[in-house]
Amino acid sequence: MAGGEAGGGGVAARAAQKLFSLSGLFAVYKPKGPTSAAVLNLLKERLLAEAGVQTNGNKRKSQVLKIGHGGTLDSAATGVLVVGIGKGTKLLKTILAGSKKYTAIGLLGKATDTLDATGKVTEEKPYDQVTKRDLENVLQKFTGDIMQVPPLYSALKKDGERLSTLVKRGEAVEAKPARPVRVYSLSLQQFQPPLFTLDVECGGGFYVRSLVSDIGKELSTCASMQELTRTKHGPFTLEEHALHEDKWTIDEIARSLEHCMSLLPGEPSHKKFKTEHPEETAVSCEDK
Repeated sequence: MAGGEAGGGGVAARAAQKLFSLSGLFAVYKPKGPTSAAVLNLLKERLLAEAGVQTNGNKRKSQVLKIGHGGTLDSAATGVLVVGIGKGTKLLKTILAGSKKYTAIGLLGKATDTLDATGKVTEEKPYDQVTKRDLENVLQKFTGDIMQVPPLYSALKKDGERLSTLVKRGEAVEAKPARPVRVYSLSLQQFQPPLFTLDVECGGGFYVRSLVSDIGKELSTCASMQELTRTKHGPFTLEEHALHEDKWTIDEIARSLEHCMSLLPGEPSHKKFKTEHPEETAVSCEDK
């Protein structure tokens, strides 16, 4: 019995040693429902439990594992969430500013306060006049370098607090000024009124919810986002790289890190990552 316990302790010690040696970037699948922070916390709990590290709610012990994510997804959104572990957390700023791909489903004729399906309907307008050609023509206006006003319900901050928190508390919040964003490509995949499906590739700090809302206004109606899936972030794709919950083990993540780090261009040094695009990475680029 004692020998078995010692052996078990040895296995746990090796698992812990392997866990704390992990370093780099990998991707997980974020399901619909939890926040990005909740997904990250669950991942951290799973890894610490597998390594036999008992935290018992002790934050200091759980903080020995450095882990973070690059770019928030709405709780209602799904898809690729890039995770940095160990020294890999230093690479997250560049990932934030990198390109992302999304598939979004918009709904014509209804606007909400959050610009998506989770909010209260604030306006309804007829949409029967909108044709597929109208939609395709409008998309050209939202491609390239454009100006975009971030939504009030967002993770952008004012005086250290998220705008969404302030709005929910009933405080008056002014809209952030329009800022430059980049749309690399934008195409209409399906149009079944009132629903339309878009494929979007954009840069950091872009809000797909704002895009859908702006498209509605441009078509002389209104629109809100119904579903959002991030299909790619940097070199990491939903199909090939995003680990689902059943693969959240130390060994699986070690394998994923090896593969994912080989996809980064030239495997730049941490120093380069820290100094690249300072003006973009200073922004909290939560993608909604």
